[in-house]
Amino acid sequence: MQRIGVFVCHCGTNIAATVDVKRVAETLLKEPGVVHAEDYQYMCSEAGQKLIGDAIKEKQLTGIVVCSCSPRMHENTFRKAAERYGINPYLVEIANIREQCSWIHKDKEEATEKAIILGRAAVAKVMLNAPLQAGTSPVTKRALVIGGGIAGIQTALDIADAGFEVDIVERTPSIGGRMSQLDKTFPTLDCAACILTPKMVEANAHEKITLFTWSEVEKVGGFVGDFKVDIRKKARYVDMDKCTGCGECQAKCPNKKTPNEFNRGLNNRSAIYTPFAQAIPNVPVIDKNACTYLKTGKCGVCAKICKAGAINYEAQDEIITREYGAIVVATGFDTIKLDKFNEYGYNTNKDVITSLELERLMNAAGPTGGHVVRPSNGEDPKTIVFVQCVGSRDTTCRGKTYCSKICCMYTAKQAMLLKDHYPWLDIHVFYIDVRTPGKNFDEFYRRAVEEYDVDYIKGQVGKVSEAENGRLLVQASDLLDNRQIKMEADLVVLATAIEPNEGVRRIASMLTASIDTNDFLTEAHAKLRPVESPTAGIFLSGVCQGPKDIPETVAQAGAAASKVIGLLSKDHLVTNPCTAKCNQVYCNGCSNCEKVCPYGAISYDEQMVIRFGARETTRVATVNTALCQGCGACTVACPSGAMDLQGFSNRQILAEVDAICR
Repeated sequence: MQRIGVFVCHCGTNIAATVDVKRVAETLLKEPGVVHAEDYQYMCSEAGQKLIGDAIKEKQLTGIVVCSCSPRMHENTFRKAAERYGINPYLVEIANIREQCSWIHKDKEEATEKAIILGRAAVAKVMLNAPLQAGTSPVTKRALVIGGGIAGIQTALDIADAGFEVDIVERTPSIGGRMSQLDKTFPTLDCAACILTPKMVEANAHEKITLFTWSEVEKVGGFVGDFKVDIRKKARYVDMDKCTGCGECQAKCPNKKTPNEFNRGLNNRSAIYTPFAQAIPNVPVIDKNACTYLKTGKCGVCAKICKAGAINYEAQDEIITREYGAIVVATGFDTIKLDKFNEYGYNTNKDVITSLELERLMNAAGPTGGHVVRPSNGEDPKTIVFVQCVGSRDTTCRGKTYCSKICCMYTAKQAMLLKDHYPWLDIHVFYIDVRTPGKNFDEFYRRAVEEYDVDYIKGQVGKVSEAENGRLLVQASDLLDNRQIKMEADLVVLATAIEPNEGVRRIASMLTASIDTNDFLTEAHAKLRPVESPTAGIFLSGVCQGPKDIPETVAQAGAAASKVIGLLSKDHLVTNPCTAKCNQVYCNGCSNCEKVCPYGAISYDEQMVIRFGARETTRVATVNTALCQGCGACTVACPSGAMDLQGFSNRQILAEVDAICR
């Protein structure tokens, strides 16, 4: 006979202000099987857990229902408390009367009635709960970091310094990411390359770190502690062991008409190229879409002049399969495309550029050697206009609704650097709001206004067109003075919104990780688990999780690394016993469950079963409980009702529905 105890939490005033918690406890005490019910201000506290333990001993409880906050918050807390006092942790049920009840209702009577219904459903389920025993699975003590920008590099270094092996997979020919394209960093105006390059060198030289550049993750299988990953190493057509990095092949290559991605298309590169001077590995790669030899079989100049014999036109992509205990996503960001923002003239006028393109013009290693000129004619600009929030905080379907967070600061940085080098420049910044939330950020912005005399205008630019004299005509509004502005400029710089790097949806799909409406990867809990994905063993680092600056990115990289180190330091992990189970008597071998299982946990075997009193050999499903994550997709897809989920069986779910409806 079941003896259920019900414990209703006030959660301070989070629940008690909207729900009559005493009435909930009194009503649920009348439910069949409930022998004890009480309320307490903070049930998750040590005193609250002791209260549960005392009731277990005194009333000889066999099951627990806690009416409190979301199971994501404290289910594990209450399960451990029950286990300490002799109850199987899977005989504990949480009725979420905070997020699903008190927080969404204003009427106390309505909220109280709903809380009673949710508690009644939990009681009905726990009556049918059965004790479950968690298993264990071994941990592969190696981590995979997807992305070789500053986030991925810092994460890998921290993990490797703790003594664990790390592989970095970077889809471009060199690690370094977006930070390698920057000139200086705010608010200290440090040289980006001076900060980043030592990190790149350290990662390349670290005995525990393996770099897979010009590579992509092809397939991910397995589960936390034992992921199996296929990595595609794309053919470089240059032998990395033989190449000396002399650069002769790049200098002699006759095909120099390909837009340079690293310089954001502001100049061209050769078909065989190294992305930038400090690239790691400092070995060129041949662009098969641009190489004349690979397309037509003619040319071959680079192979003829390479004294080391490093050129290999016959190279093929290679698939490498490795096992990992944890995976960190650090895929970074890019700026949005401006096809929908024709009013700024970006696609029709070369003198309208993005902030990232200006970074390349300002950089000494950039296409103009650090000399900022008008791309249209190479002349020195006299007036520069910055346009903020291009695509950010945009409620239309053209851009992004969120603030990109870094634009205000890098515009102030660029304006100050330009004034340092070209004091005669007339610089205007059109903005909606200036946001400076970081340490010393506001002081940095004020320096731009007060010391460098940068003209900040609160208003929006409506149109950028070509003036009759060949300059740019900027039409805008000044919201503070309530006037319309027309000014000529030589250069217009657009502070474009940032978004996750392309391919993040493919990565998220492979990892069964969650993404939001803007394609940023979603954390398990915004406050308590900010670097963990809802999928166990998958961690987030950098801008793939949301807009952030370099210090924030490095901090999150360290946090993600610490979580990975904590996981890899264990020899075994406790597995979730709430896994799928097949009643092979009912299984008809249709394979529906196998097709929908995202974890590859279901396979089919020929087994002897007894049906209608007769033995027969038939094709039936079997579940690998180590792989199964208890998502329940198979139970929905099974037409014969053979698949069920332990801890969330069809019978238990129907019992909850019946309790809600009566």
